[in-house]
Amino acid sequence: MKHLRRRSLMRSGAAALLGGAGLAACASGPEAKAGTQDMSAPRRGTWRMPAESAEHARTFLAWPPRDSVWEEYAEDAQRDIAGIARALADFEPVTLLAAPGELKAARRACGADVEILPVPVDDLWIRDSGPTFVAGAKGLEAIDFHFNGWGGKQEHRRDARVARGILQRHRVPRIDAQLTAEGGALEVDGHGTLLATESSLVNANRNPGMSRDAVEAELKRLLGVTEVIWLPGVRGRDITDYHIDALARFCEDGKLLLSRPPENGAAVWRRAYETSRRILEKATDARGRQLEIIDLPEADPSRLGRRGPEFLGGYANYYVANGAVLVPRFGDRKSDRNAASLIGELHPGREVVPVEIPMIAEGGGGIHCSTQQQPAP
Repeated sequence: MKHLRRRSLMRSGAAALLGGAGLAACASGPEAKAGTQDMSAPRRGTWRMPAESAEHARTFLAWPPRDSVWEEYAEDAQRDIAGIARALADFEPVTLLAAPGELKAARRACGADVEILPVPVDDLWIRDSGPTFVAGAKGLEAIDFHFNGWGGKQEHRRDARVARGILQRHRVPRIDAQLTAEGGALEVDGHGTLLATESSLVNANRNPGMSRDAVEAELKRLLGVTEVIWLPGVRGRDITDYHIDALARFCEDGKLLLSRPPENGAAVWRRAYETSRRILEKATDARGRQLEIIDLPEADPSRLGRRGPEFLGGYANYYVANGAVLVPRFGDRKSDRNAASLIGELHPGREVVPVEIPMIAEGGGGIHCSTQQQPAP
């Protein structure tokens, strides 16, 4: 693929995107205005972001078009998305966005239980391009975080309109965020705690001129959280600038899964894991409790045959659905089995559903990146 994949920045064309048109694009619109405002003073909002484990009304997915960054791999990526959609449809309603010219192919692949909407998209990562739903005083509302291609790193002409399009079609009130973010950058426990990486949010490619305090104040206002645990993350090594959903996830009350890279993995990810663990061991949640941290070992690419440099073998990118938890399966039987068992133990009462996602993983993403939940009213 010629695009910047999610796990590592391809040098070809990256400098031009980050130094030229990409940053110019992200310096316009609502996010640029946010960069000039003093938002460090706390402002209480009337919204609350439910935990992913709360009941869902539906899950959204996006069908990667053939005229996309996936190029000749589009059919393989579509096969992975169809597998996720079919697995989810056994547990809750599923709505998939697809270009008008690809509706028939999507219906054929996903089956009659999946609703298909004629909405053009650039890519499949709807966790980031789609709206982030919150509970408001008047019912369900949703935040438009102004998706800008992860800081101008990828073309996003269609995906920039996805959040607004979904909300208009489903008649959900739209909240205009005063910063730029992606859904994969936000991990909440549903009790007032937000976990995030500085590298993906306190970054000039999303929020020029905004301090960490300013970003935190707006996130507290929008998501209804009172405690933000910041991890440094890693800048410029993957297209997301290290989203939190590749690193850490809240599970049972007061417990947190931390993705542990293999010993023979790249040093940058090992250091990020070690630094994050030290911070989390000292952190407390919104209720003042110390978190219990549980390591979730990643798959070892050396035991999986040939894998590209962008391959993401992190099981932390699972998805919690109604009555189920969808866990990636990479092909290492022992590793897959151990991860599914651990995730299942920490999400009691839910069926563990392993899903193979070979092309999505090669693209540096996972099941969580490819889904976005709409909470039940």
